[in-house]
Order: sequence, then C-alpha cells, then structure tokens
Amino acid sequence: MTVDSMEIGLQGTPQAALMTALTERAAELEACLDGLLPLQAGLEARLIEAMRYAALGGGKRLRGFLVMEVASLFRVAPACAARVAASVEMLHAYSLVHDDLPAMDDDDLRRGRPSTHRAFDEATAILAGDALQARAFEVLAEEDTHSDPQARCELVCALGLAAGARGMAGGQMIDMEAEGKTLDLGEVARLQALKTGRLIQYSAEAGAILGRAPWQVRTQIAAYGRDLGAAFQIADDVLDAVGTAEQIGKTAGKDQAAGKATVVSILGVDRAEAQARMLCEQSKAHLEHFGPEADRLRALASWVVARRN
Repeated sequence: MTVDSMEIGLQGTPQAALMTALTERAAELEACLDGLLPLQAGLEARLIEAMRYAALGGGKRLRGFLVMEVASLFRVAPACAARVAASVEMLHAYSLVHDDLPAMDDDDLRRGRPSTHRAFDEATAILAGDALQARAFEVLAEEDTHSDPQARCELVCALGLAAGARGMAGGQMIDMEAEGKTLDLGEVARLQALKTGRLIQYSAEAGAILGRAPWQVRTQIAAYGRDLGAAFQIADDVLDAVGTAEQIGKTAGKDQAAGKATVVSILGVDRAEAQARMLCEQSKAHLEHFGPEADRLRALASWVVARRN
C-alpha cells in the first residue's frame, strides 16, 4: 500500500499516525490473506491463483483496517482481528470481481491492473468470486477466529446481512435497475448505503463483536461505520467525476457515461464534497464514548473525504 502524496510532510500529526497505521495494518493483513489462501496443486490451481490475484497485493484495505482498529479498542488478540479483517477483504474482493464483469459494470481496470476476468477469463473470475465469498464465511466460522462460538455466529450473521439482498447485493441490483433513470437524493443515499455502506458498517461493527462490546457501544460503533461508509462513497463519486484512471486505479468517468445517479450528479461536486464533510463530522460524533484511543478512527474519517485515490 502506498501513502497518498498529500500526506507527505505531516509528521507528528494525527494524519501521519493514520498513514503509518494503515501501512502497518495492510502488511499484517496481506500476510494473513496469504496464509488463508495458500497455493494448491491440481486442476483447481487456476482458481486459487485467480482468488489470490483478486484478494492480494493492492487496495486501501479500509474495511480490514476498520476491523483491526476497532478490535484494538477492546484489546482483541491481533491474530483474531486479522482473520476477521482478511475475511471481510475476501468478501470485498469477491464483490469487485463480480462488479467488474461485462454483465455488471464491465470494467477492465481494477487497482491499476487488469480486472480478474481480463487477467484470467470470465468463467474463472465468476468462480473466483464465488470461492472468495465462501472462504470469507468459512474463516469466520473457524475456532481460531474466536474462542466463543456465539461471537463467531454473530460475525457470520452480520456479514450475511451486509452482503446479501438487504445489503451489498441488493444495492448492486438497485444500481443496475437505476441506470438511465432519475433518482432523488434519498433514493441514491439508500442505494449507496446498501451497495457500499453496509460492508463498511459491518467492518467497524465486527471489531466490536470480536471484543464482546456492550450492545450500546456496538450500536455507536456501527453508526460510526454507517456514516463513514456514506462519506466514503460520496468521495468515490467525486473522484469518478474529477479524477483520472492513474489516480483512482480504475476507469474514471464511468458513472456519468453509464447514466448512473450519484450524489455528484444531483448536487454537483462542491455540494457533494460538503455533504461528505458533514458525514465525516457526524461519524466522529459517534466516537464520543472513546478517548484518545479512537483518534486514528477520527483521522480515518477525515482522510476518507480528503483522499485523492
């Protein structure tokens, strides 16, 4: 993971601490993913290679970072947190593989390199996505993830909710149905809350589940993740509108070309950025229960809306 150039010169600031933590967590997560997706011999080897291609070696690791950072608030064993972080990154990778397919968003570029269906083929990409999703739930159910079976069950149920028809998959369906149609701001917000926000919300909440946090605290953490996810998606909309493929690592201008309704298409860039900043501050307010130990989570909210990739 590379540090965004806008962060250079921030030594000693909360953002500098965040950049260091993001880099360290990404390295831990990469090692965990590597171990959980070992290479295999046999006729299925190509599938494993495609899974690793999709899941390893790139991305901001925002979701995995959220799991690990929130879990640290509750003194969760780092190895357990890393497994859950790897699980959510597998789930996220599966969604990107399928999202890039010709039947979906038809994108040939992901994280600055060919999409999985371009690097391999469409059938292999579909299977790789399916297998990554299955492996994500398998990891959550394993005893090494948490000694308490109740915690493992809660993690599995929460991820299923975030990924299914009432979460990410449902949001993708709405996104496809909405192409070329006029949506109001509330409808766009719901689409984005399902397609992107629910998995980010889960990532924050998973750290609290691992830590067996009281329900009230878990709710506050989930609210932080919800608003962070909304801000993140608006920032993505802005980047799609004003960024380049080199900056964002995927094809720029896709939303407008496809006639997709976004916060930017409704409000314009300036007002969309203001909306993202408002959600950033709103997300931080949910962390009032915590002291300085949550400073990196607060800095993360600021970074999400200021990033340029």
